Amino acid sequence: MTAKTVAAAVSFAIGLTTAGCMSFVEVPVETPIHAKLDVTPFQRVLVAGFLGGGTKAIDANAETSRLLRSQLRTKSSLKVIDADILQLVNEMDKRRQTPVTGDTATDEPRIKNEKDLEGYESLLTDTDYWKKVGAEYQGPLIITGSVLFTEVAKSGMVSKARPYTDQFGRQQLDERREFANQKGFALAPKFVFIDGRTGAQLYSETFHEEALYSETQNTPALSAYFELMDKLLPGFLSTLSTQRIRGTRTLIK
Repeated sequence: MTAKTVAAAVSFAIGLTTAGCMSFVEVPVETPIHAKLDVTPFQRVLVAGFLGGGTKAIDANAETSRLLRSQLRTKSSLKVIDADILQLVNEMDKRRQTPVTGDTATDEPRIKNEKDLEGYESLLTDTDYWKKVGAEYQGPLIITGSVLFTEVAKSGMVSKARPYTDQFGRQQLDERREFANQKGFALAPKFVFIDGRTGAQLYSETFHEEALYSETQNTPALSAYFELMDKLLPGFLSTLSTQRIRGTRTLIK
């Protein structure tokens, strides 16, 4: 056996010994996300309503308003005002003198895409309108905006993990790329924060998330909506107060 061979064998043995002595520990950690908006002038918040659209599968205005009110009750120091949800699309239709006809349960939504939304968004910057709304509730922080929830379909290469058993009998995952047809939903909300005392816009932020599934999988629209909102909520809540995102880190001992 040559000197090089002996040295390599010794190094390999030391490596195995060292690896055998190593241990991995999962440590819980918290990452703070600091508030983007100073809400100290307000004690109350009104989730007024949204310009909702995209699909008739769900009422994006009602679902978003109810969900945000529920989240703010438990994760914000502001008192949430219970009030009727504003129908902002109808408000704009009245201004534009757009007739509402037919069976509203089967009609396509007024806002189907971003182009349609452009014709309604001026309401979100109407200072007089929001000052009037704020005056009804003694000048709270107002949350409004728009929510597009649309159906999507895509085709292309996707990563799929295939389980297999290796030569030692251990379960492993093999990542492979393959062509697939997928369908799902996209959620694109714009959250607008307004000073109810003046009607002025204080801050706004836009999000976009997609959930894609196999074309053979039948996923209810409402389930996909809540799945997508779960991803967006930390970003929304961090606008009003510091949030702590919990996770874990692996330490080697």
